Amino acid sequence: MLPVATLPAAAILLRFGADDLLNIDVLEKAGGTIFDNLPIIFAIGIAFGLTRDTNNNGAAGLAGFVCHAVLTSSLKSLDAEINMGVFAGIVSGLTAGFLYNRFYKIKLPEFLGFFGGRRFVPIVTSFAAIFLAVIFSVVWSPIQAAINSVGELIVTSGGVGAFIFGTLNRLLIPFGLHHILNNLVLFSFGEFTNPATGEIVRGDLTRFFAGDPTAGSFMAGFFPVMMFGIPAIALAMYRTAKPENRAKVAGALSSMAFTSFLTGITEPLEFSFMFLAPALYVVHAILTGAAMLICHAAGILAGFGFSAGFIDYVLNFGIATRPELILPIGLAFGAVYYLVFSWAIVKFNLPTLGRYAEENSADKTSGGDDFAKKILAGLGGAENLVDVGNCATRLRVTVKDSSKVNEKILRAAGAKGVFKKGDAIQVVIGTQVEFVADEINSLRKKN
Repeated sequence: MLPVATLPAAAILLRFGADDLLNIDVLEKAGGTIFDNLPIIFAIGIAFGLTRDTNNNGAAGLAGFVCHAVLTSSLKSLDAEINMGVFAGIVSGLTAGFLYNRFYKIKLPEFLGFFGGRRFVPIVTSFAAIFLAVIFSVVWSPIQAAINSVGELIVTSGGVGAFIFGTLNRLLIPFGLHHILNNLVLFSFGEFTNPATGEIVRGDLTRFFAGDPTAGSFMAGFFPVMMFGIPAIALAMYRTAKPENRAKVAGALSSMAFTSFLTGITEPLEFSFMFLAPALYVVHAILTGAAMLICHAAGILAGFGFSAGFIDYVLNFGIATRPELILPIGLAFGAVYYLVFSWAIVKFNLPTLGRYAEENSADKTSGGDDFAKKILAGLGGAENLVDVGNCATRLRVTVKDSSKVNEKILRAAGAKGVFKKGDAIQVVIGTQVEFVADEINSLRKKN
């Protein structure tokens, strides 16, 4: 998620520098530069995020840059027509991150000692990038053709394509696979030539900010859900909570609702019910698809630099098409969400926040040394951890023995959700997850 964190800055600079706002060319060009260099940013950010070497993970970012530079330059010499775009950055980051973790402790013979350890990684990464370039020079053209075909199918499917994307986007969140789908739709599907630079840009998000008048249909429908639907779910949970528990859950629910409305971050609330009431989560996914369909049918084109929250709505209002319709559509969806969730929770006695006995976690604050210690204990202690990382809201951990992970301890500490797949554990913390991950890594070093 580190590369994605640069997009809000790019969007803000681009918008404030635009003609219809401050008309400051240097700001517009500064924002455009970030979008133009997204492949490099992805290469550095992904490699940085994947490394297990918390003491010097900047070296992994350097390896990511080297891998991207060698890969793209080698590809140009092999086939000048190939342009992998953001995908080249993703591949470079993954390759560099993997090779860094594999070789950053390598020891070479004494006469080659200078090139051992971390210094060896850019060397081996360069050769790996050349190897990748040879492979992609052969296979990328059909891959790009397939991506274009799928993208064209989704785009030309109109509202149906938007509905499918919105529904799948939510359904894939429990497995962490929504990032793959998002990268395809937001950074790969569709093509537009930027009139200012002549550069070909791909993806609904990048095309939107490059001025493509047809882009934004795969982002607009998220605004009604994130600004109105998710807060309505929180209200429904509060209203259906046991009277004695309402005060306990009010703080957590209002915080999650406001976070979704303002920034578009929805996972903390979604994880609070997705495993307790999976059928209700499927309904939420379908309603998201319906919002995408309706916004597409209404001719709404809107975009975001980070997510579909109020900040991005206001910031990009001037370059959106019919953005004023998002508000009445959002209010309507908020009412539907509230009625559906209130009815379902009561009718089927679903154990959402405030309705079951172990309610102590609802009002905990996700931060601080004590919180990190409790999460660490729930994960089986420092000796049970292999590596610790995070995305926007989740702690991503690899453990030695998953049987030592105690979900009750994690939830009692304040975790909003826990997802296990073999030795890979995801703990939903919230927007403070980066600080929690840092604190856990510090505690591991002390032990």
